[in-house]
Amino acid sequence: MRKDFMWGGATAANQCEGGWKEGGRGMALVDVIPYGENRMPVMEGRMDYRELPVNSVYPGREAVDLYGHYKEDIALFAEMGFKCYRFSFSWSRIFPTGEEKEPNEEGLKFYEALIDELLRYDIEPVVTLCHFDIPLNLVDKYGSWRNRRVIDFYLGYCSAVFRRFRDKVRYWITFNEINMLMHLPFMGAGIRFADGEDETAVKYQAAHNELVASAYAVKLAHEINPAFRVGCMLAAGSVYPYSCRPEDVWESMKRDRENYFFIDVQVRGEYPAYAVKFLEQAGIRLETEPGDQKVLKEHTVDFVSLSYYNSRCVRADGEGEAAGGNVFASARNPYLECSQWGWPVDPMGLRITLNALYDRYQKPLFIVENGLGARDEPGKDGEIDDDYRIAYLESHIRAMMAAVDEDGVDLIGYTPWGCVDLISATTGEMSKRYGFIYVDKDDSGNGTLKRVRKKSFAWYREVIAANGENLF
Repeated sequence: MRKDFMWGGATAANQCEGGWKEGGRGMALVDVIPYGENRMPVMEGRMDYRELPVNSVYPGREAVDLYGHYKEDIALFAEMGFKCYRFSFSWSRIFPTGEEKEPNEEGLKFYEALIDELLRYDIEPVVTLCHFDIPLNLVDKYGSWRNRRVIDFYLGYCSAVFRRFRDKVRYWITFNEINMLMHLPFMGAGIRFADGEDETAVKYQAAHNELVASAYAVKLAHEINPAFRVGCMLAAGSVYPYSCRPEDVWESMKRDRENYFFIDVQVRGEYPAYAVKFLEQAGIRLETEPGDQKVLKEHTVDFVSLSYYNSRCVRADGEGEAAGGNVFASARNPYLECSQWGWPVDPMGLRITLNALYDRYQKPLFIVENGLGARDEPGKDGEIDDDYRIAYLESHIRAMMAAVDEDGVDLIGYTPWGCVDLISATTGEMSKRYGFIYVDKDDSGNGTLKRVRKKSFAWYREVIAANGENLF
């Protein structure tokens, strides 16, 4: 591994920050996504949050209160030896409604204090600009990313933070898991559907607007500071054919293309031929402006970041037991075991995915999410022996290192997901834990928020200190 490899951890404001009424922050997307049976219909854009029962619970509003605990958490990250920390800004903390002409100074001061704390420990900030996050006003008033006007609001936000942190942040990611728009439209991009609406057309229009916004953000970033490194991000995981039956192989190729579409545009600067044909055959005519093609072509990203939790498996006939693998439909792979939440565990899949992405794009890669969601139970002595997490991460780090050392993949860094326990994006649970640091809170919102080091905390500290070489 390279000597300057960026080991660290990752979180997102919408899942850990809390402080939803503090410091002038406005209402955000996460504040209206409930816990329980209505969570998925809201995230899919099929249920309007304004129709939720009055007793609905919104776990993202407090989350694990990183807003009030960031100094403690960063000190723990430093104790592990983090080289970087990937996190996101809450857009509505900086522009409460999204329409303001000037940013909220209290919000900027909070992130400045957080970034200064990281830099005090020589931890590199890696900032995601939009991680399933948009001011709720832009959703209700403009329809979120289906409306082109949101591009200008996004760029105003980008301009404010690029200028404020010009000399403190080098690495930026424009959108988290941008392809999630196609699977959970409201959670991913604030998209709600009306009865009878062509949902596919709406999603691709929103996708186009996000892609144009991302390209303009890259342009703006490089103008403000040419040393900025701006990346895109996808929810990655190669799709295997269930068999060598040609129809299964073709189905797996189509599924891979669904995920690659956004990144093909952000890296190559134009719509791929398969996407042009798909839109044509679906009768979808995107609303574009004359400068769109030019900005997409001239302002591509500097690196490709990704989340990886599992591979997927498909059959052309659609049969086979469904695996839990995140929100992506998948047949059960008979060669893989699954986690407590039904996600296939496939470290070799990470190596395959890294090679597929590097072969396709020849851009530096950055693994900004990877991890195991599991139920952690403190023992009688209060310690959390999460050997299952250590085994998962060790196998994936080995695969990652093989992709670099044996296959030649150019990899910037590795930030496991939820380095401090946080709210699950898909389920809203606290019990689905990922962190090296346990947070005392349960699914009902009860707990002291006390932070406790897990067994994996010391293990990861040793991995970072040895640059991964202690695993071989």
